[in-house]
Amino acid sequence: MHTVLNYINGEKKPSTSGKTLEQRNPADLTRVTCLFQDSTREDVKEAVAAAKAAFPAWAATPAPKRAEILEKALANIIARKNEIAEVITAENGKTIAESLGEINSAVSEMAWNIGEGRRLYGDVVPSANAGFLSYMIYQPLGVVSIISPWNFPFNVPGRKCVPALMAGNTVVFKPASLTPRVGECFLDAFIDAGLPAGVFNMVTGGGGTVGDEMTINPEIKAISFTGSTPVGMGIHRKGAEILAKTQMEMGGKNPMVVMEDADLDEAVNAAFVAAYACAGQWCTSTSRAIVVESVYDEFVEKLAARVKAEKKVGPGTDPATTMGPVCGAKQRDDVLYYIGKGIEEGARLVCGGRQVTEKGLDKGCFIAPTIFADVTNDMTIAREEIFGPVLSVIKVKDFDEAVAVANDTDFGLSSAIYTKSLSYALKFAEKTEAGLTHVNIPTAHKEPQLSFGGVKHSGAGLPESGKTGVEFFTRHKVVYIKY
Repeated sequence: MHTVLNYINGEKKPSTSGKTLEQRNPADLTRVTCLFQDSTREDVKEAVAAAKAAFPAWAATPAPKRAEILEKALANIIARKNEIAEVITAENGKTIAESLGEINSAVSEMAWNIGEGRRLYGDVVPSANAGFLSYMIYQPLGVVSIISPWNFPFNVPGRKCVPALMAGNTVVFKPASLTPRVGECFLDAFIDAGLPAGVFNMVTGGGGTVGDEMTINPEIKAISFTGSTPVGMGIHRKGAEILAKTQMEMGGKNPMVVMEDADLDEAVNAAFVAAYACAGQWCTSTSRAIVVESVYDEFVEKLAARVKAEKKVGPGTDPATTMGPVCGAKQRDDVLYYIGKGIEEGARLVCGGRQVTEKGLDKGCFIAPTIFADVTNDMTIAREEIFGPVLSVIKVKDFDEAVAVANDTDFGLSSAIYTKSLSYALKFAEKTEAGLTHVNIPTAHKEPQLSFGGVKHSGAGLPESGKTGVEFFTRHKVVYIKY
């Protein structure tokens, strides 16, 4: 049985609690994939102290030298991608192809952030006074907390830890408790690259102990979190108490609008991909399809036919599988609860709507890909984040109603519209209340050179990725010199 240890000040070690927790494979809950540390606040305090001690030397290391070490870590990841993909599939449930896709995305994100850290330029601004030189530079913050999710347990740490390190900060990292060994795989790439002791520390354990200490410790200067909105809002409040910068990437209820002039096959394909990839557990997954009435029935019919014909539910290790399990028993039960609410509130169940238990799948967390039609935007399944393979299809009369329904949500992460009309496209891009939007592209699409973050209850603070990804982990210093 593999045991994941904490990593503090260059040493892998057990928790001071002497206790471990089990991680179980969501494709077969009888299989324990690893043990990991049930850590204490004292473990976090030790990691923070180590990071604080390592900060001056790491901050003084020139950015190109930091980049050389991180590029070695990147090379380690590329060399080990097949091994890492197997761990992601065992802990998260994704298909091997999806796990490899996540690693490839992580490599792209990390490469961008390493380059962006090299390009962390300041600004020379003309002074209003003769004989003055005035300019602004970016400087690292100190010790930062990185709390990452289970749905992208490798990609998201790369998107957070690498810009933090490139900016000259030291890191205390908490991987999700559903995917601790993936966190260890990520960590090992940096250890083997020669990252100095104390610069990168990892502590596993519960959110109420480890996660909480990482958000209230007064030595923490920034907190980057990805996860649910209630937890993120709590962290945001705690961060304010210690005056730490916060970067919250939270929930979504992402709409895809389909207009009467859309290429319907293309729109169906977008819903098919973005609603069910990784069992609907992307934060940018399409969870609401808002379709004008003239093409509504055809859209539902075509999508249902494709789901029934092409989605094969099973273990991610099976090459024939096109959709794996959801990530754990709690997630399975939550998704089934929302399916029950949809039926109870009068939505029409088109397909799916059940746990898959036949053919030896009864020990896993498999949910049939589900479509609800005739959904109204006041139903629970249209308003709350389900985070599973459940799509709600909502009928509207026209463009104005489509935009109104799309925006009638507490969330604002991602959106999309399918149309051939330039007018519809530009109006939607202007009016949609989302941090990223798409025209004739699925809601899940993102690229590392552009910022990634939501509005409303989907995000707070400077977004990840793009120029803001590294900038978040810095402070501005303005310099005036009279010469």
